[in-house]
Amino acid sequence: MEKYKDILDKAYEAMENAYAPYSNFHVGACVKTKDGKYFLGANVENASYGLTNCAERNAIFQAYSYGYRKSDIEGIAIVGQGGTLITPCGACRQVLVELLEKDTPVILGTGDKVKITNMEELMPMAFTSDSL
Repeated sequence: MEKYKDILDKAYEAMENAYAPYSNFHVGACVKTKDGKYFLGANVENASYGLTNCAERNAIFQAYSYGYRKSDIEGIAIVGQGGTLITPCGACRQVLVELLEKDTPVILGTGDKVKITNMEELMPMAFTSDSL
């Protein structure tokens, strides 16, 4: 897991910026690009719950806003608090399956637990542009 220490540390750093007054559940994410840049995201809640944005979407949208694309991304880390590894929600999975290569590492972490996966494992038989 030493290989992913940098991206996990940045995701935990991002988690400190979460705005979660309703759930009190803080999530952080970090997208690392192949040229060594980091894009951080934290969950930002809204009283109109459907307008809440998850940490991983904030991070990936930021990378894309700077001109990066799926072939530029080395990995994404998503971390949460508590004793159970969190995984992306359905909306985030749908976004990530389009914006990441299917084999891009997705590093999930909480406390001392870490799991390395990818979008193909998280979203088998995904609806993509090939489905249109």
